[in-house]
Amino acid sequence: MNKISFALPKGRLAEDTIKLFIDKGITREGVVDFTSRKLIFDDEQSGISFLLIRNSDVPTYVWHGAADFGVVGKDILDETGVEAYELADLGFGGCRMSIAAPNGRNLQYHHNIRIATKYPNITKRAFADKGIFVEIIKLYGSIEIAPLTGLSDCIVDLVDSGETLRKNGLSELEVIMHSTARLIANRNLLRAKHERTKEILSALGLQ
Repeated sequence: MNKISFALPKGRLAEDTIKLFIDKGITREGVVDFTSRKLIFDDEQSGISFLLIRNSDVPTYVWHGAADFGVVGKDILDETGVEAYELADLGFGGCRMSIAAPNGRNLQYHHNIRIATKYPNITKRAFADKGIFVEIIKLYGSIEIAPLTGLSDCIVDLVDSGETLRKNGLSELEVIMHSTARLIANRNLLRAKHERTKEILSALGLQ
């Protein structure tokens, strides 16, 4: 049996993916222990390995063939630009990418507006589509406080319920894109592990 590997992003997306795979009979209950510090879990019975890695690294692992499949948010795919086969929208992990600014601020989009974000490529493209060239300030966390401290005029970030924005005195101005979890695959997978791939896709109802 050819072994199949899945790169999963640590956190909620990995948990939802494993739950789906258990429901579909792809793997078994108890194979992945999310309370453990382990990063690789093997289901010897099903011939599957699960790799728990950073969300933004999933497309890279799949692209270079270190993982056959990956599950990752559409936002990460668009931001990284890594070319991988996008096989399916898995329908969970829904959120939106939004522009937000402090409540009551009369923000007008203009050239060289300063935007703090974890997603510089998506942000540049969104404003380029408006004909506006912006100054991007790349941050890795605590995005919400950037416009409150004068570091930026506004932010571009993922929003789920919007509660974090509200608690920090920010309002959504515009939704740039919607994102859900996507199943991706290495380019050579369909040729190298054709039968195993068909089994997985069939179990997920994708064939």
